[in-house]
Amino acid sequence: MKKGESRKTSKSTNKISSKKIVSKVKLSTAGKKSVKQVANTPSNFLNVNHRKFNYIKTYVPGFDELIDDGIPAGNAILIEGGPGSGKTVFGLEVVKRACMKGKKVLFMSFEEPEDRLRAHMEAFGSNAENFEKQGFLKIKRFNALDIARSVEALLSEAKKELLIDVQPVLIPEGFDPDIVIIDSLSSIASSFSGEDSRFRIYMEQLFRYLEKHNMTSFLIREVSNPTHTGNTFVEKGEAVSFLSDGIISIYNVFYKGGKRKRAIEVIKMRGSGIDRRIVEFDIKKGKGAICYPNRVLKGDFILT
Repeated sequence: MKKGESRKTSKSTNKISSKKIVSKVKLSTAGKKSVKQVANTPSNFLNVNHRKFNYIKTYVPGFDELIDDGIPAGNAILIEGGPGSGKTVFGLEVVKRACMKGKKVLFMSFEEPEDRLRAHMEAFGSNAENFEKQGFLKIKRFNALDIARSVEALLSEAKKELLIDVQPVLIPEGFDPDIVIIDSLSSIASSFSGEDSRFRIYMEQLFRYLEKHNMTSFLIREVSNPTHTGNTFVEKGEAVSFLSDGIISIYNVFYKGGKRKRAIEVIKMRGSGIDRRIVEFDIKKGKGAICYPNRVLKGDFILT
């Protein structure tokens, strides 16, 4: 847990760091970038030197304003948060918006059955069955223990080498998704209990496979407390934070006096600039996930 008032120091640090980066850009361009241009660079965005990426948008209302160029296609994005924070609903909102844009999406559930996920989507304003009939969506439930056993068999066959084929383990034959949602990594990790190295090998190969086939992925992980707050990083042993290209944290917010809200923050996004503020996030019945990029958290609060 972290008290809201302590965020002021972190934000101040972000501004100083951002200004240093801008200064370096100014010097390296040998006068080509004017003082006025540098001054107008948004201080709340982390500026990066881009390679050439194809970017995608989530189209989750308000969320894309937190990411400068968008999400580089093929990136693996970790969505983390506590129970009831809205991680799965955020993932389902990404599904809805992508299907509406004609993208193919695979939702891989290791927790809830397919029918319940379809019911969730309907409650938040979309018809999963129509997307499935149109060939845009495939919802499939997996048994995490079966995955662990399959990985062990593949590793044994490969004589413990790191090169294993994840296609028969997870990706349905004949379906080539643009976006993959995995809910959740916590369930997969628990099935590798006592075998952290096996879990890491599997995740490395899964990430490589998704990247090779240019599949943008959103991997949901439940945490009891925020493992990332501002610039602070705490590794919790599941070997996914450093493997992921981006991290989105969704928080339960408790205010002094009993008021409760939700909030969202983009911790990192390789290949794109990010807005480093924590802003309000909500779930609306009949609509789904909504981000409010202009409502920065203020006051005396605790993040969980």
